[in-house]
Amino acid sequence: MQPSTPQQIHLADYRPPAYLVDHVHLTFRLAPKGTRVISRIRFRANPAGTGGDLVLDGEGLRLIGAAIDGVALGAGDYLITQAGLRVAAARLPGDAFTWEAEVAIDPEGNTALEGLYLSKGMFCTQCEAEGFRKITFYPDRPDVMAPFDVRIESDLPVLLSNGNPVGQGAGWAEWHDPWPKPAYLFALVAGDLVAHADSFTTMEGRAVALNIWVRPGDEGKCAYAMDALQRSMAWDETAYGRAYDLDIFNIVAVDDFNMGAMENKGLNIFNSKFVLASPETATDRDYEFIESIVAHEYFHNWTGNRVTCRDWFQLCLKEGLTVFRDQQFSADARSAPVQRISDVLQLRARQFREDAGPLAHNVRPEAYAEINNFYTATVYEKGAEVIGMLHRLVGAQAYRAALDLYFARHDGQACTIEDWLAVFSEVTGRDLSQFKLWYTQAGTPRLSAAWSMAEGQMHLTLRQEVPATPGQPHKSPMVIPVALGLLDQTGAEILPETLVVLDQAEVVIPFDLAALAAEAGRPLPEAVIPSLLRGFSAPVILDAPVSRADRLVLLAHDTDPFNRWEAGRSLMRETLLGMLLGGAADQAFFAAMGRLLADDSLDPAFRALVLALPSEDDIAQAAQESGIVPDPVMIHATRRDLQVAMGVALGSVLTQLYDALDPGPSYRPDAAQAAQRALRNAALHLLTLSEGPTRAQAHYDAANNMTDEIAAFTALLDIGDSDVAGRFHDRWQDDRLVMDKWFMAQISHAAPGDAVALARRLSAHPLFDWTNPNRFRAVIGGLTAGNPAGFHDPSGAGYGFVADWLIRLDARNPQTAARMSSAFETWRRYDADRQAMILAALDRIAAQPGLSRDLAEMVGRMRAA
Repeated sequence: MQPSTPQQIHLADYRPPAYLVDHVHLTFRLAPKGTRVISRIRFRANPAGTGGDLVLDGEGLRLIGAAIDGVALGAGDYLITQAGLRVAAARLPGDAFTWEAEVAIDPEGNTALEGLYLSKGMFCTQCEAEGFRKITFYPDRPDVMAPFDVRIESDLPVLLSNGNPVGQGAGWAEWHDPWPKPAYLFALVAGDLVAHADSFTTMEGRAVALNIWVRPGDEGKCAYAMDALQRSMAWDETAYGRAYDLDIFNIVAVDDFNMGAMENKGLNIFNSKFVLASPETATDRDYEFIESIVAHEYFHNWTGNRVTCRDWFQLCLKEGLTVFRDQQFSADARSAPVQRISDVLQLRARQFREDAGPLAHNVRPEAYAEINNFYTATVYEKGAEVIGMLHRLVGAQAYRAALDLYFARHDGQACTIEDWLAVFSEVTGRDLSQFKLWYTQAGTPRLSAAWSMAEGQMHLTLRQEVPATPGQPHKSPMVIPVALGLLDQTGAEILPETLVVLDQAEVVIPFDLAALAAEAGRPLPEAVIPSLLRGFSAPVILDAPVSRADRLVLLAHDTDPFNRWEAGRSLMRETLLGMLLGGAADQAFFAAMGRLLADDSLDPAFRALVLALPSEDDIAQAAQESGIVPDPVMIHATRRDLQVAMGVALGSVLTQLYDALDPGPSYRPDAAQAAQRALRNAALHLLTLSEGPTRAQAHYDAANNMTDEIAAFTALLDIGDSDVAGRFHDRWQDDRLVMDKWFMAQISHAAPGDAVALARRLSAHPLFDWTNPNRFRAVIGGLTAGNPAGFHDPSGAGYGFVADWLIRLDARNPQTAARMSSAFETWRRYDADRQAMILAALDRIAAQPGLSRDLAEMVGRMRAA
């Protein structure tokens, strides 16, 4: 029997809400199995609506009673369906009325972690995207905004909700949020919690109480998150003129959470791993995540909360913009070039892969069956890239003016992409209708470049092609900003960075080399090396005939840090592809890498990025584009061979770096120290692969912070150390977040032939709690993302193992199961045997009775390819 296809919701079918909400009052009488929610909601007819019945969303609610304007409703006065409740227009008293209802819900039984649920005795909520309908009957859509008053009744000591506290007593607390918000931003937390407290005074003179609420015993791990929050608040005032607007800002750390964090107005709820940190338990990368995610959720106060999205198709309006803002913040807080490279690595690893497969979709999707499936790299990371291109095209000054107009015009509104682009058109006078294609066309454009020289002139030809994607076979030319410079054969820059805008299928750009050389006081160059797409000025795939020798020049001399890194990355990728076909790395490559690593004028974090090899997934994608059917096991072995060869060839410079970069016993998570540790530990890894365990074992024993400890741990795992996993476990078995690292590291660094068996053993470990999303991701994600060669074992065992777990998890937590299923999205790139086994696994998932809408949509889209 063919499984049913989930019903699609289409952007074209959007209609304004029939009724708006002027005020919401909620009372919660908390109990683990029988929480009562009493709602009093003031409705009025929407002048822009079509009128009609009152339709309220609701899922899993037991209605105790309902009334309109104080008159109780009988069973015949409303209709309850699986999706909610309907009151006929004829039963409504007029254009304005008060709806009252009491419902019973079961937080303890809510294993999907959406709505109101329990996490280790703590009541907490997650309402984005459509979780509020699991709390009470309501028009659960982002274009219905209202101020909320909330009363919480419970014997738990800490009772929190959105807005400002307005009253409390024994067993109760009341909160008032004066700012109109959609239901997805509602939040409630109740539990036995302690606060790490501080304060901030805004540029407007408002004193804001800041609290990070955690479980007792975790309060000593909050200082960095608090510091990041205060720096974010100050940065947003300076960079965007945006001040905080309540008297209190609360963050709560929750262990069981499907996402990274949630920006609920005044009460951000975070996955514990993105709040809690100490030098002993968190890596430098953890500190960076905490900094950027705290900033991201805080920045949502304006880009997402004060101005929200009209409907979920506009999700990129808040998420792409806020990702761009947190990237700007991190670039200012740390190293801008390193941040840019890191952002592009993330984009290519996640979003380019998405664009190239069956899950490709527009930055603004046109249809979905389950909105939770569209919290994707396309919406977030590519959405941020679109904002970045707009910033580059109009300039920083016009960008700030447009944002000021955006906030002034749309404060308190639910908006669309058209509203966003309109303020830029108004400020700059630009026609952005073609630029809008970045929101409406899926796929990663391919930009090809060619050039010729004659008689002191150079002609650069740029062409673009946007590939077909599911549902979009034909594409129009995009607006592609191309930042470029020109170098001569010695590496001297003869054309400083300039911006060319490609808005046609092809354009030819002339350069007067004789005039440029004369202006620079240099002779006419014999050859020119274009430095294209500087700063990765557009999210495209660049095809340019730059020779290996020219890339070595770019690696050594390009003034653009991103393109300098890109040249090294390209050389590594080319070397690996050559090795897959039986070749070997040449000495010129090693010599260039050695010179760059030894250049102490360069940021150590930048050098660490240059030293890092492309991921196995990146190599598989490159192999496919080169006409090679990728073999994940061979890719793993080839990548390891190059790492060993680099360790041997660069041994002396790596040893010098390792010895020179010891930051000493005093740990700081700042950018300078983190950069030193990044390069030192990168050197350690290559030296361990080429020399053996002695240095890594000493490094592990001497480590006084988790960054160094995990670096040595993974280096030893990579060479098959049989004892280090036990030592690590015995030391850290009582720390839940560190043990997530233990589970993931072992599977990620296992020999491919052992990875599935190890994953099976670890999934039977007493500390493997598969109901906790972090622990589930550590084990299953450790295999699918961390060990592609193990996941794609020729036996198909990895596919069966993951399919079994997705089926089991789907009945409990559909969101996490659906997100993890994307491990199968690249199935088309592999050989026929692997394709058949992956499709069999997808067919088995699809055939499960009672499959969730979340997982059914994901599997259906992948199978359709």
